[in-house]
Amino acid sequence: MNMQPTEIKMDNKITPGQDKTFPLLSILLTAYNTNDFIGEAIESFLSCTYPNLELIIVDDNSTDDTASIARKYEQMDTRIKLFVNEKNLGQFINRNKIVSYAAGDYILYLDSDDKILADGLLECVNAMQAYPNASVGTYWPYSSGAPFLLSSKEIITEHFFKRQVLVNPPGCTILKKGYFEKIGGFSNKYGLANDMHYNLKLACYSDVVLFPFKFFFYRVHSGQEKHNWYGYVYNNYLFLKDALNELPLPLSAKEKEWIGNKNKRRFLRNIIRYFFHTRNFKQVKEALKKTGFSIKDCFNAVFHV
Repeated sequence: MNMQPTEIKMDNKITPGQDKTFPLLSILLTAYNTNDFIGEAIESFLSCTYPNLELIIVDDNSTDDTASIARKYEQMDTRIKLFVNEKNLGQFINRNKIVSYAAGDYILYLDSDDKILADGLLECVNAMQAYPNASVGTYWPYSSGAPFLLSSKEIITEHFFKRQVLVNPPGCTILKKGYFEKIGGFSNKYGLANDMHYNLKLACYSDVVLFPFKFFFYRVHSGQEKHNWYGYVYNNYLFLKDALNELPLPLSAKEKEWIGNKNKRRFLRNIIRYFFHTRNFKQVKEALKKTGFSIKDCFNAVFHV
């Protein structure tokens, strides 16, 4: 069932007050064929208590009613701006494009099937202001209390050797718009694993503020690309292989070697599991070719300790 805006007065446009004493936070909503959910996403923006917001929506040439639903909201609230791509660009190219429309000091992605919680953004922005040398802040699920800071080395070490903290989807991360532009945004090489590559890149060049409270609702449903098991098998291997070689990760050569061999073992285990589950040798062969996984890599994977 399509989500429709409630109590829309087409001839009585709302002009919400925006408190310019607070930094402008741009909420970035990229959408494609999500007419069942986009109304809820926009309604969650309208419910936010943060006093200086804008909502930028870029519809990626949807073939359903996504754009028309968004247009009705744009006509009722001056903080909402809708753009529609002339052709479909794909998720991550669209994520990069939408930033060019944002006027905010800070940006936060809102996927069109997710929601922002009404309260929490003010605390996030206040924490970013309290740590002005940090350009990025993200959700921390492992404790409660006040936001805190980890250096680039601390959070990357935490991620690889203790617990995976750099796995949040984009809607869990607030960052300075200028920082996004400086590091070049998302790659488009690794399917849904582009998110993971992006998180590592964010943490390479800046300290990270951790928010030990939720400010978002992440919806899980059958239409998500995350359910593409085959794509995950080789893209998860590829993004980390490339990151270890290309990103300035604050790690020693020995640490990178250990992580690389662990990545090989995980890929080998996953591709074997995929084969026994699907019996699709053609796809397995294709994955080995895409990743460049060699006999030497197999040896390193088997004997990794």
